[in-house]
Amino acid sequence: MKMRANFFLLIPCFLVSFYNLSLPLLFFTSLLSLLPLFVKLWLVPGGFAWRNPELNPGKIPGPVGWPFLGILPVLGSHAHRKLAALASSMGATRLMAFSLGSTRVVITSHPETAKEILCGSAFSDRPVKESARLLMFERAIGFAPSGKYWRHLRRIAMNQMFSPKRVSSLEGVRQRVCDEMTEKVSKEMAGEKRIVGLRGILQRGSLRNVMESVFGGGLGFEREEKLGFMVKEGYELIGEFQWGTIFQLGGVKRRCHRLTLKVKGVVGQIVEERRREGGGNIDNARNDFLSLLLSLPTEDQLSDADMVAVLWEMIFRGTDTVAILLEWIMARMVLHQDIQTKAQEEIDEHVGKHRQVQDSDIPNLIYLQAIVKEVLRVHPPGPLLSWARLATHDVHVGKFLVPAGTTAMVNMWAITHDPTIWKNPWKFRPERFMEEDVPVMGSDLRLAPFGSGRRVCPGKSLGLATVQLWLARLLQQYKWVPTTSGKQVDLSECLKLSLELKTPLTCRAIVR
Repeated sequence: MKMRANFFLLIPCFLVSFYNLSLPLLFFTSLLSLLPLFVKLWLVPGGFAWRNPELNPGKIPGPVGWPFLGILPVLGSHAHRKLAALASSMGATRLMAFSLGSTRVVITSHPETAKEILCGSAFSDRPVKESARLLMFERAIGFAPSGKYWRHLRRIAMNQMFSPKRVSSLEGVRQRVCDEMTEKVSKEMAGEKRIVGLRGILQRGSLRNVMESVFGGGLGFEREEKLGFMVKEGYELIGEFQWGTIFQLGGVKRRCHRLTLKVKGVVGQIVEERRREGGGNIDNARNDFLSLLLSLPTEDQLSDADMVAVLWEMIFRGTDTVAILLEWIMARMVLHQDIQTKAQEEIDEHVGKHRQVQDSDIPNLIYLQAIVKEVLRVHPPGPLLSWARLATHDVHVGKFLVPAGTTAMVNMWAITHDPTIWKNPWKFRPERFMEEDVPVMGSDLRLAPFGSGRRVCPGKSLGLATVQLWLARLLQQYKWVPTTSGKQVDLSECLKLSLELKTPLTCRAIVR
């Protein structure tokens, strides 16, 4: 390859000396002489990162993209839709190759191939970007490489932190936080504008719920606020980091470093204080995740540094998903008054109006569960399943060979909007899940918003329990209507770290 490139570079020198060409013409002929090299480097399926033909012997189809950048410049805030359209136009829904800068990526928009990737041992690791490493996620369950330490974290998460017993024991926290949210709703409705800005209420409630679940009560307003700002800054940094790395905009790494120091300071201090208080004593009646970690047997104990990383990841990943999903659900309730009424009639029938909905009521609220599933289908918070996988060795996916070191992604949004999989996929219709019970916990890849396989989201049960309980209580207490008669809800979306409503939801809440 190098000898051939040098040969092409000698051509314009020969032309200038032989034909005495002018400089503009020389420039033009130079470009022409480099054309074969350009074609060989970039005009290949998948683009720049796939330029070595040995990496793609089966010719996985994919867009060429831009030199050096791949398809980064064209993704924008609707990457899930653009990738779905590309895969469909190229007949590459099962597997498509593309480049993100110098990173090789394959993506699937098909449930069978998604299962191969998410449940295959060859994709048991995650690609650890520098942003994740700088923000300490490499030592937490989401990004820790497969091995003894990761298996240890996963065992603690599945058997203790997010066990059914633990999720049930935290109902009191969820109920208490929901009381605070409904009180805030009533206050905003009593204000001059008589309009509720739900996003702020849901974000604050979600943050408070996570803080109490992770650290217990008594954290204090100032610390909660600090951690809330840290989470927000972390989202911004991860969103900016890819472009900052490519164009060397500067400051992003320094900001990550400063944020990490702040997290270590605040969370580390909380851990140390709890340890001094005897937080590892099981008899102290605390029921939060930190107390659980401190009470583990000696052989299972985490170092303080690893404990800070694990707790920080719980706060970071647990705060936005619940709030974003609930905002989408409430937007649909305001838009579809008939569906809201049907859900409220179900709540009145099985719970009544004289007591609050409890976790034990949720199994009887079949239509409410169907609403949550339909929103997860139409508006999945992680349309690209957020955290990708990494091929640890060469592996065949379907008929194609995927080389080691390739990032693999699943376009869940494309799967949940595929008319060959779902009837009338663009229609919001919860009844489809009354007609067929499609699970959402990862066993059916037609709808797996929390992922699947070994790297499935460990907190999925806790998150779903929170969303279902809060939704039931909000619908039980209020009728949700548009701010003005005839005004439509804006369902425009924006993909950041998660898929959000582009315009924050405002509406009116009328006490039932």
